[in-house]
Amino acid sequence: MDESNHWYGHSRIFARYCGFGAENALRIQGFVQHGWNYLHGYAPNDAWCTPGYPRFVWSEVLARRGWSMGRRGHYVIGSPWAYLLAMEPAQAEVPERAGTIWYPFHGWEKHAVRGDHARLVDEIRGVEKGPVTVCLYWLEYRDPEIRKWYERAGFRVICHGDRGSRWDGRGSGFLSKQLGELRRHRRVASNRLSSAILYGASVGCDVAVYGDPMTLEEERPEYGGTERRLRMWPELHGTEIDSTAAREVAAYELGFAHLAGPEELRVLFGWADTRRGRCA
Repeated sequence: MDESNHWYGHSRIFARYCGFGAENALRIQGFVQHGWNYLHGYAPNDAWCTPGYPRFVWSEVLARRGWSMGRRGHYVIGSPWAYLLAMEPAQAEVPERAGTIWYPFHGWEKHAVRGDHARLVDEIRGVEKGPVTVCLYWLEYRDPEIRKWYERAGFRVICHGDRGSRWDGRGSGFLSKQLGELRRHRRVASNRLSSAILYGASVGCDVAVYGDPMTLEEERPEYGGTERRLRMWPELHGTEIDSTAAREVAAYELGFAHLAGPEELRVLFGWADTRRGRCA
């Protein structure tokens, strides 16, 4: 229904889970939360969420917060990441993890990130003891002026890919690529608490959140800024974080306890009519 339902291959993950195959980016009748969010699951200006259609959020706290702010029709189903892990559990024998995968805070098409990448490189060098992989968002990855800071530092620089859309396959493997990278690294780190940090904690990475948090152009005050993140999750900030605490927070925020079964999801998403083998 909404283009964001298909970002990062989310609709394809759900389609695969429901038995339609990952090649099908099916139309979801509602709005799926597409990234970790500590407001109500969506952008502050969420007028594009058509009234009367359901909002599929990752955790109970977001449903409660949305309700308190006048939003209705929430269904807590867990994150697409949780469904991906259900389909791709860790293998019994895996290569020994090594190094850190580092995710600098990124912008998006309408608002760029402002910060000192040279300073961030120095901070990373001062903390990380092994090899470092820096994963840039596709916008920053395409900017040679940003990418050069990390390449010149000798870091391996990668991108999980474009976020994609329903009509192309560019973002269809985004989360699978991210899962593969996280499982090969010992640590995951960023200058902001983010989806990537929670994803990494959920698959056994040690976690770190440190460095210049940078600023987003016209960042919305509703989120509360860095001060709110520090106030709500002080245990998840620093160069060395308790792994058990990080996994517990990740499991809650990613909604591992709320996974729906395939039949239930088909009904919720409007996919129950399978007479033609797939949904429109």
